[in-house]
Amino acid sequence: MSPFGNGALGRVVRSGVGRRRVQTVVIAVATMMAVASAVVAGALMVAAAAPFDHAFAEQRGAHLTAQFDPARTSAARLAETGRLDGVTASAGPYPSTAFRPVDRTGFRLPTLTLVGRPAPDGDVDRVELASGRWAGKPGEIVLSSSFEGPGVEIGSALRASGTANGPALTVVGFAVSSGRSADAWTTPAQVDALAAQGGQVTSQMLYRFDSSGTERQILAHREKIAGSVEPGALLGTQSWLDTKRAADQGAAATVPFVTAFGVLGIVMSVIIVSSVISGAVGTGLRRIGILKAIGFTPGEIVRAHMAQALIPASVGIGVGVPLGNLLAMPLLADTESLYGTVSLSVAWWVDIAVPAAALLVVGLAALIPALRAGRLHTVEVLAVGRAPRTGRGRWAHRTLARLPLPRPVTQGLATPFTHPVRALAMLLAVAFGTAAVTFAVGLTSSLSAVGSSQDPENRAAVTVTTAAPHTIAAPPPPPVGGGEQPTPSPANGETAEPAAADPAKVRSALDSQAGTASYYGTLRTEVAVAGLSGSVRASLYEGDASEGGRAMLSGHWISGKGQVVVPTRFLERTSTEVGDTIRLTHERESADLRIVGESFDTSANAQEIHADMANFPSAEPSTFLVEVKPQVSADAYAHRLAAVVRPLGGDATTTPPAERKGVILVMDAIALLLTLMLVCVAGLGILNSVVLDTRERVHDLGVCKAIGMTPRQTMALVLSSVAAVGVLGALAGVPVGYALHGLVMPVMGRAVGTGMPSSVLDVYAPVQLLLLGSGGVALAVLGALVPAGWAAKVPVATALRTE
Repeated sequence: MSPFGNGALGRVVRSGVGRRRVQTVVIAVATMMAVASAVVAGALMVAAAAPFDHAFAEQRGAHLTAQFDPARTSAARLAETGRLDGVTASAGPYPSTAFRPVDRTGFRLPTLTLVGRPAPDGDVDRVELASGRWAGKPGEIVLSSSFEGPGVEIGSALRASGTANGPALTVVGFAVSSGRSADAWTTPAQVDALAAQGGQVTSQMLYRFDSSGTERQILAHREKIAGSVEPGALLGTQSWLDTKRAADQGAAATVPFVTAFGVLGIVMSVIIVSSVISGAVGTGLRRIGILKAIGFTPGEIVRAHMAQALIPASVGIGVGVPLGNLLAMPLLADTESLYGTVSLSVAWWVDIAVPAAALLVVGLAALIPALRAGRLHTVEVLAVGRAPRTGRGRWAHRTLARLPLPRPVTQGLATPFTHPVRALAMLLAVAFGTAAVTFAVGLTSSLSAVGSSQDPENRAAVTVTTAAPHTIAAPPPPPVGGGEQPTPSPANGETAEPAAADPAKVRSALDSQAGTASYYGTLRTEVAVAGLSGSVRASLYEGDASEGGRAMLSGHWISGKGQVVVPTRFLERTSTEVGDTIRLTHERESADLRIVGESFDTSANAQEIHADMANFPSAEPSTFLVEVKPQVSADAYAHRLAAVVRPLGGDATTTPPAERKGVILVMDAIALLLTLMLVCVAGLGILNSVVLDTRERVHDLGVCKAIGMTPRQTMALVLSSVAAVGVLGALAGVPVGYALHGLVMPVMGRAVGTGMPSSVLDVYAPVQLLLLGSGGVALAVLGALVPAGWAAKVPVATALRTE
């Protein structure tokens, strides 16, 4: 049953909704797109605000991961630590060891922390399977999902060492631990088997506490646990706060730009919905007069027009909410895999708050014109009807008629002055649509620049390594008839690996190649920094490494011996600044280096510093990055060079193009989706405004057609009426998008603990800005194409009979 009854008022509402089909559809679709966009933006903002917290609560992550020496304490004693005051849950002890596996190509993966667990579930740290299954027997292993890729997938074979008789492990699954308690999991028996090959076994315990929000609280719990076991039994711990800090730092980058799109969506929704509803009410003035003449009260007039707006808006909201949830699912799935979250979904309050806010916006937008309609005098609206006020816009028609342009064009250019409020709404729709596109183009360009700046080695045409990839040699078959092998195999079944190539011979090979333009050597290693505990990742360079230099925030790239370039977080951690001197130790060689530059580095955890290899005489490059001369094929050059360096023990390959992955792909997808939604909403607003203008002027168009206006001229008249608005909207929208990009990108950088270099901020070219402005005009014209086509095809007799 209709909430407005089955009487006269209900019939008026149903008639208005059914009669104004275009306006009804535009209100419903615009509201649907606005709600869907708001749901997506809200869901991502909530997810990006605390993705680690979602996963940690879902997986019951460990507040403290502790490693114990099983030779100093028993499993029973460790189990008792789970009943200490303040411990709310515990799991373990699990056997743990560190090993460095080798894949089927002989490539050695990083050193992994392997934990033996009989099942992924537990009172603490419920490991979530991303794909595959859990390891159920010896010889099976589950890796962290971060290792999944073309080279390592389900069914891949790994060996625990580079020896032919090393234990074989089959990858049966990939999993995620929100607390980063391990890099891989297997059965407890398999851990013992690997330890028998020379590894060291430790016991892992996982704890959750009743108070764990600060470092002081975690430290107090740690001291209590250490005091409950034998002295020296506790080898080390990992706090969940450190893991959370690293995870939230990466997620924080998504918040500023998602917020920017959310604000654009809200403003756009207000503009479009207000314009659509105001236009729908404004075109019914004559009908309002008739309703008042037959006895409808002002209150009933207001209620009728409010209902005609709220009914299609409610339909749009009903479709927009599930559509927004559906569109948010793949983006949330990317966020889950990126940040280790388990099951992100649209927050329930987003699905309630967004529809409520949309209904409020629609209601307020409809209320003002509806109140105006209720206050109108019956005689006035019957006399005026849909006609504009006398004299409105005539000065514009007279002025523009003097331009040396066809009469249909000048008449179209003057049309917006007839309905200035409606033209302003259309202009704002074009402006915000153009601003969204401009911002999105700048954002994706900046993200691309960020990706390329973090991997400058990909700029080289050819990569030469001093150690070629190798394969694990299978044990040789026994000779026919018994006897000894004609060629002795390596001792203990080890692989017959060629020795690494001598860097001096590789340099000689590079110098002898006719196509070599330039090259420099690199070594990725670890160094100790005086005053810091642990090691720091370092890149050492031999030769002129300016081609592989990182983007700089201040200072300059290394230009010789005695210099070092460090990232922002290194300066903060060491309380140093550009110009200070630090002492680095590589192997047994130390050097005092002056900080000459602050590099742009977005890595959440590892801090990489850069220095000249000459500071450490014993260091030798492991990789050479080569530029070839113009007109020289990189593939052919690499093939010729490989034939020379492979017998030496090295290899040469062309550098594959860098792939955009991880957080950059997630951000690109979000930006593209929200931009498309905002552009669609802007186009619908333009469509509605042009439809209203065209229907109001259909009688005038009939007169023009009767005196000789062709369909093409009619199209020109309608399209030119939006072209000027499109130009003005584009002129306003491009600077807004440009300014928004300049505001949001530095905020994103600060969220991950770094500044932004000019190469990331200055991504707009003058020609690109011109094209973006042209896109605003195209948006306005495309929105007007349908009503322009209808105006060109409407018969003269039909147009003349229309009031």
